[in-house]
Amino acid sequence: MTTKTYVPNPISPRLLGHRRSAYVDRLQSATGVLMGVFLLFHLHFESSILLGKDAFYHVVHFLEGSLFSDDGKGFPVITQFISVLMLAVFVLHALTALRRFPAQLGQWRALQSSLRTIRHSDTRIWYFQLLTGAALFFLVPVHLFEMIQAPAIGPHMSAERVYHDNTWLLYVLLLPAVVVHAVFGLYRVAVKWGVSSQRATLLRLAKGLLIYLLLLGIASLICYVLIGTELTLPVTPFSPD
Repeated sequence: MTTKTYVPNPISPRLLGHRRSAYVDRLQSATGVLMGVFLLFHLHFESSILLGKDAFYHVVHFLEGSLFSDDGKGFPVITQFISVLMLAVFVLHALTALRRFPAQLGQWRALQSSLRTIRHSDTRIWYFQLLTGAALFFLVPVHLFEMIQAPAIGPHMSAERVYHDNTWLLYVLLLPAVVVHAVFGLYRVAVKWGVSSQRATLLRLAKGLLIYLLLLGIASLICYVLIGTELTLPVTPFSPD
């Protein structure tokens, strides 16, 4: 019986690893950062409703290119285009991340055992990433398909969607999952690619950002629900005085 022993060889591809794996790692990080940054802007744009209907109306139409439209209301197709683009980015990110998901029962048991025995914050963060990522796999496409099919956005139209169409049920699940996944994802990317060596400081910033975004999103959602309770069907699009 013979055995094979691999001797370290700087030329051997076994030591160099797979270029494809490194490329997929970079692609996963890049798409994750893109979606994380998009979420930061998205939640702040949505929260302009807290400043009043007029503020949200003008923010929406500005983002839809009101400066370039004859009626000053912009082009809703821009919302559809961005939704399609983010759906493509999301699918690409999900495909690159699926290779890290435990695929067998034994792997899940090993993960649970590690979580019980190894008290390491980054290990638990990765576990949260795993759970929220699984939830987002179902929640995000629903939200994006909704925006592709009905791109009309405004104080009244958005409130109608949230309250009368009961999409608040979706957002109650989507908001915490996407915020946790995005914030901890940005933290892990920063640590992985050496953006900063101050891991403890980065983690404190991530937790602070997490709480801030959750409060901002919850306040905005409540505001849309309150506006929705005041609307009568059929809803008339909001128009500033």
